[in-house]
Amino acid sequence: MTALSVLDLSPVSSGSTGAQALRNSIDLAQLADKLGYVRYWVAEHHNMPMIASSAPDIMIGQIAAATQRIRVGSGGVMLPNHAPLTVAERFKVLEALFPDRIDLGLGRAPGTDQVTSYMLRRRQNVSEEDDFLDRFSELMALETRQFPEGHPFSKVQAMPADVKLPPIFLLGSSDYSAQLAGQIGAAFAFAHHFATFPAEEAMRIYRDSFKPSVSHDKPYAILGTHVVCADTDAEADRLASTIDLNFTRRNKGEFLPLASPEEALAYQYSPAERARVAQNRTKLSIGAPAAVKAKLDELIAATQADEVMVTTMIHDHQARRHSYELLAPLYV
Repeated sequence: MTALSVLDLSPVSSGSTGAQALRNSIDLAQLADKLGYVRYWVAEHHNMPMIASSAPDIMIGQIAAATQRIRVGSGGVMLPNHAPLTVAERFKVLEALFPDRIDLGLGRAPGTDQVTSYMLRRRQNVSEEDDFLDRFSELMALETRQFPEGHPFSKVQAMPADVKLPPIFLLGSSDYSAQLAGQIGAAFAFAHHFATFPAEEAMRIYRDSFKPSVSHDKPYAILGTHVVCADTDAEADRLASTIDLNFTRRNKGEFLPLASPEEALAYQYSPAERARVAQNRTKLSIGAPAAVKAKLDELIAATQADEVMVTTMIHDHQARRHSYELLAPLYV
């Protein structure tokens, strides 16, 4: 059986609030814990009215405290936004409080627009170049105490020093991310729900590139994908209309709260927008349980994913809960 997990962006729905979205995340995590999902990851995004999840380390602590068994992690911490020492200390604290239940997922992108990214980093060393590898190497050197003798950081310890970092996962949506994850010996989570690069090829590149590390001795691949499951195919299709409009708005640079199905179905799509929505739908698993399982089984077979991590960005929280309830018996 393929392991099943949850990716949660704490979506903000029209007519609701960011505060309610965060409370919904805790509620959904408690449900996922009871249903037997393996892990629950929260995202890091900034300056997006549709997403309330801006501080994953805080939410991880809240969710872990409100659940009993499920692993809780970041999907992910956007490493360009943070000093490696800060990441190390926050996740060591989480690991100390919730031993063997925390995951550290790392992303290479800032999770926001360029101006907001600059504001997040402007008191760090701002660079136009991709410095993810430098930051990752510093994070690992802090953990393994491998700064050279005489290096100014050689006597710095991430506290609590007697607690190890949680397992590390690299998030990605491209061939470069897949190869990098393999080369640094991290587990890999591929964002099939928004990637344009083929998932099966990314997974192959990751496994072919993998080199064992202190974090992982063999490859482990998670497939992130978008699922809407309902009692009937027709109801799932109606709920997924929210995703269609959100996708269309994002392509225009509009990051508005999630529209209701009624609002989404009333939207006047241009022919070009309809074509892009239809193409995006090919990456979604939408329908009653049997239809969703058929689509997911096809994806799992093509990618050989060790785990499927599901996100469900729909308007109604109860419908989102029900989607995860229907999905769980198919794999858990």
